[in-house]
Amino acid sequence: MSDPILTLKAVHTDIAQYHILQGVDFEVPRGEVTMLLGRNGVGKTTTLKTIMGQWTAKSGEILYDGQDLKRLPVSARARAGIGFVPEDMGIFSDLTVEENMVLGATSGPLDPQRKEWLLAAFPALGTFWNSEAGNLSGGQKQMLSIARAMAEDRELYLIDEPTKGLAPAIIATMANALRELKAQGRSILLVEQNFLVAKALGDSAVVMDDGRVIWTGAMAELASNKDLQENLMGLSMEAH
Repeated sequence: MSDPILTLKAVHTDIAQYHILQGVDFEVPRGEVTMLLGRNGVGKTTTLKTIMGQWTAKSGEILYDGQDLKRLPVSARARAGIGFVPEDMGIFSDLTVEENMVLGATSGPLDPQRKEWLLAAFPALGTFWNSEAGNLSGGQKQMLSIARAMAEDRELYLIDEPTKGLAPAIIATMANALRELKAQGRSILLVEQNFLVAKALGDSAVVMDDGRVIWTGAMAELASNKDLQENLMGLSMEAH
């Protein structure tokens, strides 16, 4: 296993009166895809938002390349090299696809070579480049959300359920783009409910339950062991 790009140590996060994360510990190895798995409502999205700074950790450490992020605002975490794709996509519907992409390139104009690579990875975005993002289909909006996070080269990507409710062809397009990111040496922490996607993309897996990490290991080990899946998540992932 390579050295971790991200390490969470005993992270606790409260939202209003609720204690959501209760001592979360795990690592994201550099240059790998780490799957963050578990049933709905166990704290996966809160974990991503805590790493990104949208929710404030009450205690613990969030180490990115050895630097504790806990006191940094969201903007500083993005500038440090972290890209975030939220579950709700967060695109600007009244702006064009191009304008959304330009906003994703926070340190300057959209690099022409980067644009060329992204349009090759997500061809539909080129077709609707000058169209308002609100006119895109659900799958196209999800593509735009992911592509916008990739508009600038980042070391770590946090991605929350990118394939939820999408057609198989669009899922395949997204999976290929994420494989290309990994091939470029980038690290990905991915929340995903689609077992086939998790199995195909994941190098390692972190399983959560009730705000805690209950298992970490190789994705291949989890994918091949139905008893382990049922013990950790209450069902076989193939039925998920």
